[in-house]
Amino acid sequence: MTKSKTNPKAKRTLRTSKPVKSATKSSPMPGTKAKPSAGAKGATFAASHLIDERIRTLGDWRGETLAELRRAIHEADPDIVEECKWVKPSNPWGVPVWSHAGIICTGETYKEVVKLTFMRGASLDDPRGLFNSSLEGNIRRAIDIREGDALDAEAFKALIQLAVEENLRSSTPKSKSSQKSSTNAKQYKMQKNEQGVVLLSGGNPQIAKAFGDAPVQAYIAAMPGWKGDVGRRLDAIIERTVPNVYKAVKWNTPFYGIEGQGWFLGFHCITKYVKVSFFRGTSLRPLPPGESKQKEVRYHDIYEDDQFDEEQFASWVKQASALPGWVP
Repeated sequence: MTKSKTNPKAKRTLRTSKPVKSATKSSPMPGTKAKPSAGAKGATFAASHLIDERIRTLGDWRGETLAELRRAIHEADPDIVEECKWVKPSNPWGVPVWSHAGIICTGETYKEVVKLTFMRGASLDDPRGLFNSSLEGNIRRAIDIREGDALDAEAFKALIQLAVEENLRSSTPKSKSSQKSSTNAKQYKMQKNEQGVVLLSGGNPQIAKAFGDAPVQAYIAAMPGWKGDVGRRLDAIIERTVPNVYKAVKWNTPFYGIEGQGWFLGFHCITKYVKVSFFRGTSLRPLPPGESKQKEVRYHDIYEDDQFDEEQFASWVKQASALPGWVP
């Protein structure tokens, strides 16, 4: 991802053009802004200075990576506030924290990795598979970046924007009835089905990362209610259309691809529908109907009472499988 001073061949792949703007704190009410107090401005300046110093003292690819990620975060949402938390003698710079209506993510640096932890990552749609760490939890997700790693800058910015939207949605005042619904949703999020599989947000089955048909079938078997029938139908059409299809479950999502060429499709459960992601969807004709903030991704959402066009879906699968696949 970045160009290391010790490894001149490492790639700098997350490049942004705008300088980081001084962040100011937003009003607690979503959709409105308040003029920051002198104290808030001072705190923001102090935090920015600490992050500057942390980047400078790292003096290697980790500092460059953290600086690039920081710029991308502010480009994604100029209203994001940066802070430094958990300052202590063993870590005088603290941990960089970026917030808007709550914490978006933290940025930690270790010997071999720069880690961005998203506080509500499990609730975010991540079709490009940027999350590659802390995947088993029900709330957080993380991105671990090692020297030379490639990270899709536009997909990263889109993920930041989704995290802001999730925070704003969660911070909106709720009526008593909506609070009750929220409580029920949280209880459902930790529900287990008859096979003992944990159902995450939207009823999405939590299946360990693995390659081959077996984990995909385990995922489909755990899909709740009518969604299981959809999963079996999708799987059968894909197998029939692409006999040499390669399968895996990654990030609690079945993936389909061509071995050695990458992935062309994935699907997962949302509360009221099954979302199918075509990773090169903008190259398909006709275009799958669902737009994405990711440049090449298109979605096809399947609801319980939909008239499913099997012929059209098979055509998309055939086209998608012939394109260069997505490689996380």
